[in-house]
Amino acid sequence: MAEPRLAVRRKSRSSSERKRSRAPVQPIAASSPVARKRPSSGGEGPPAEAPGSNDSEEDMFGDYDSFYGNDSLIAQVDDIEHKYLQDKNTDVKAAGEVLLGNLQSGVHQKEQDNFSASENMVGLESDKEGACQMPDRDPAGGNQELTDSILDDLPSSQLLYFEKLDELSSASRTSPVSKGRDERVNSSSDKVGDPLSFYTGAEHRNRPTDSSSCSKRVLSKTESLKDHLKNAMTGNARAQTLQVSKTKQLKEAVLSEEIFVARKAIESSSVDIGPFYGLPSKVKDLFRQLRGIETLYEWQHDCLMLESLQQRKNLIYSLPTSGGKTLVAEIIILQELLCRQKDVLMILPYVAIVQEKVRGLSSFGIELGFLVEEYAGSKGRFPPIKRRVKKSLYIATIEKGHALVNSLIETERIDDLGLVVVDELHMLGEGSRGAILEITLAKILYTSKKTQIIGMSATLNNVGDLQKFLQAEYYTNNFRPVELKEYIKIRDTIYAVDSKAENGFAFSRLLNFKYSSNLEKADPDHIIALVTEVIPKYSCLIFCPTKKSCENVASLVCKYLKKEFRAHREKEKQDLIKNLKSIGNGTVCPVLKQTIPFGIAYHHSGLTNDERKSIEETYCAGVLCLLACTATLAAGVNLPARRVILRSPYVGNDFMKKSQYKQMIGRAGRAGIDSAGESILIVQEKDKHLVQDLVHSPLENCYSNLLLELTKGMQSLLLSLVGLKIAVTHEEVDNFMCCTLLGVQQQLLPKEKSLSEVVKDGLENLIEKGLLKGKISEQDHNSKSSLTITPLGKATYKGSIDLAYCNLLYRDLKKGLEGLVLESNLHLLYLSTPYDMTSTCSPDWMIYFRQFNQLSAAERKVADIVGVPESFITKKASGQAIRKNVDNAVVNRLYLTFVLYSLLKETNIWSVSERFNMSRGYVQNLLSSAASFASCLLHFCEELEEFWVYKALLTELTKQLTYCVKTELIPLMEVAGVLEARAKQLYNAGYKTLAHLANANPETLVKMIEHLSRRQAKQIISSAKMLLSEKAEALQEEVEELLKVPTDIPGTH
Repeated sequence: MAEPRLAVRRKSRSSSERKRSRAPVQPIAASSPVARKRPSSGGEGPPAEAPGSNDSEEDMFGDYDSFYGNDSLIAQVDDIEHKYLQDKNTDVKAAGEVLLGNLQSGVHQKEQDNFSASENMVGLESDKEGACQMPDRDPAGGNQELTDSILDDLPSSQLLYFEKLDELSSASRTSPVSKGRDERVNSSSDKVGDPLSFYTGAEHRNRPTDSSSCSKRVLSKTESLKDHLKNAMTGNARAQTLQVSKTKQLKEAVLSEEIFVARKAIESSSVDIGPFYGLPSKVKDLFRQLRGIETLYEWQHDCLMLESLQQRKNLIYSLPTSGGKTLVAEIIILQELLCRQKDVLMILPYVAIVQEKVRGLSSFGIELGFLVEEYAGSKGRFPPIKRRVKKSLYIATIEKGHALVNSLIETERIDDLGLVVVDELHMLGEGSRGAILEITLAKILYTSKKTQIIGMSATLNNVGDLQKFLQAEYYTNNFRPVELKEYIKIRDTIYAVDSKAENGFAFSRLLNFKYSSNLEKADPDHIIALVTEVIPKYSCLIFCPTKKSCENVASLVCKYLKKEFRAHREKEKQDLIKNLKSIGNGTVCPVLKQTIPFGIAYHHSGLTNDERKSIEETYCAGVLCLLACTATLAAGVNLPARRVILRSPYVGNDFMKKSQYKQMIGRAGRAGIDSAGESILIVQEKDKHLVQDLVHSPLENCYSNLLLELTKGMQSLLLSLVGLKIAVTHEEVDNFMCCTLLGVQQQLLPKEKSLSEVVKDGLENLIEKGLLKGKISEQDHNSKSSLTITPLGKATYKGSIDLAYCNLLYRDLKKGLEGLVLESNLHLLYLSTPYDMTSTCSPDWMIYFRQFNQLSAAERKVADIVGVPESFITKKASGQAIRKNVDNAVVNRLYLTFVLYSLLKETNIWSVSERFNMSRGYVQNLLSSAASFASCLLHFCEELEEFWVYKALLTELTKQLTYCVKTELIPLMEVAGVLEARAKQLYNAGYKTLAHLANANPETLVKMIEHLSRRQAKQIISSAKMLLSEKAEALQEEVEELLKVPTDIPGTH
């Protein structure tokens, strides 16, 4: 029985090798950029000390019988041992000890615990096959069959034991120099095709030898080889056996070996390469299975082979939208996680994109053994858990990324971060979020020389400034997988955008569509003519300047479409309406109810997250063929189309920027589906000259926002620099400021002030606010007088609180302590309502009055405490004059609190938005902003002892605001991509816990859950597995920390 099993293992091994060697060598696998260039990061650690044997231990194998007769297995092993020793004249003690050291080293250098047994098994087989190719290495001859059959049933540690014995014996007869030379010659021809042959070579070259320590251990150990074997077998017998199929073990072993190969290649300066840019071949398989990517574009290969990447320099790269930038970033991320074993931070602009990326990369994490952690909204731990084994990929929004970097600097773990990837790098120039992104990158550059930064964007102009700021190389390419043809339409004439033409536009064609006089009045921009040329066969996007315009265009188009449009995928469109009805608890938006039967919908921030997701999924599936949307869709979601129509060159009331124009037209053309993409900008005669400038002008420059966004920019930066002890004197702060984008762009400073003077003003302002302590004067500039942060200052930067509100927040919380009303959560909700949303709120006074009258006596007391008396609301509702001054910001904030209070009681966005006459999207945005602010508030209170009472209260409230669903659905909604409607479906189908989801069968899930594709099912399961793995890892880390023996126990030294 044993011999066939061994043969099977060998067969599967050799066949996998043959498969790889037969595979055509494509350009992408021609050489490993990483392996060839990157310098060594140091050798492996010293081998673990071998555990001593316990003489009093019971001999667990005394009566163990072999499968091959009545002879004891130990006796047979003893015979083999003697034969080896007699035939090869090997010193028993020396051989045993060297082997023991190598065995322990091999066992303890596992890449992942659950891969160890299969790794060792494959390692043994590789060497045994090598032995078969060299006859002089096997003098035993006739005993080979018996040896094989016995070895087949031994645990992997004993297999490795005999492998080492064999190596040692052959080493005594073969010159190490000639052997090494022969191995290099024999393996050099097939290194690309066979990663395992490369692994063997790398292992021999890089294996450390320490003869002195080895000889010391020889003297200190006197047990025979048989004793060592017994001890090892005892340990194996006690160890829990994993119920894993041998096929799976072999697959995992190959993956683990390839990860080891890639890591060794990157650490060495050797020309050897891994199978897929220094990564295991499984990565390539995963891209094919999960993304449908068979090969890389030429530019992607060139970019990955850049000298700058091989030398771990920072890099900025820029390509048109849809060019495939993200794939390059993902390969670099996987190299960092798997080969260099460092954590990675990926910064993305919006929560929706973070969640989409978490879903997309969770499958890779499950298969390749790393964690994917979401940092968006109220999610994320500060500082992150320090993992002992697995590495983490943190996917974060700009704000959460900044808080994460702060926590890593504070805990002196910033060097654990090997790589930071920033998508949409041009956002450095966009308001307060740009300022926060600049601060984050500047801190990384200043505090860690080991962290690599990669930035990518489709819309960059003044790259020189960004290169100086990030100390980065630059790569650009004009590649697009699908050709883009740009047009403009004036009246009924289409012009091609042509820079060679006299006025920048060349005549293309006249619209061929018969308009009645009524239709001409209803559709003067000829949208229906432009749309019907492509739908329903192809997809189309119409970008509109406002949300209302989106809904009007969708209604207009379906009103004049022919009835046959309704027949296209009719059942699936009815399913979508049913799905939207269940999301809205029986209510569907009347506009969508009218437009969806024609395959048309609108898409803007007025939709709830669930509605948006359903519409995006059905558009991607081809059920919907036309979306009328706002500009946010161009930046936020990847929804390409055959034709993109820009309804107007305005976004809101402002004329469109070149970067916005480029992002919108970039959605035209779907790789692998369309041969070309078209964009048509509808232009009025009066705007013709402005549009000429728009389409032919260069992109806007990217400028620092540190000065423009004072409280979220410069002051916030100065506060955290002192708080994190990055810079604590005026001089040190000046030095840091030279490393910012503002330091590079000092022409932005006021003419009368230098950068140092601007810094001085900022520091003095923080001292006045009571956030910093110390003195700044002209004389002090050259002295070493230090600044320190106050408790309020520390709470402000740790909670990521806008400095414009930090003193007001402190006063509100202090006032709340005097009489916190806990009969309901209304008072706590008021304190958690974001300050920055009060300016966008216009209360309806009758609604305000009705809501106030529904409050209990204790709840009305809350309104009085915060400063909104009942008389004020009554007079406002009845239209009477108000003599007493009441703070409008407080009034608006309480109104928003009423909205949140209703939401938490009903958990139904539809009914609440109708009651308060607000859009569903605005209510949802208020909810997510409040959840995020409550999370910041919690971190703020944790730093101030006087606010201890808020800690427990805010922890629970943050959870309620984050999910805003019934308690039983919360575990399901923790999974990335599972929103309320989907959580209800899963719960009703019996999937009630995270474990249920993580262990679900995708096929069963698709059958049981309506409107769920196979791809979505797999993503949900992968995300659930990843979350479960994260939680299990965190608990394991906690256990190991508890059981760790302290090194400073009194009396032990």
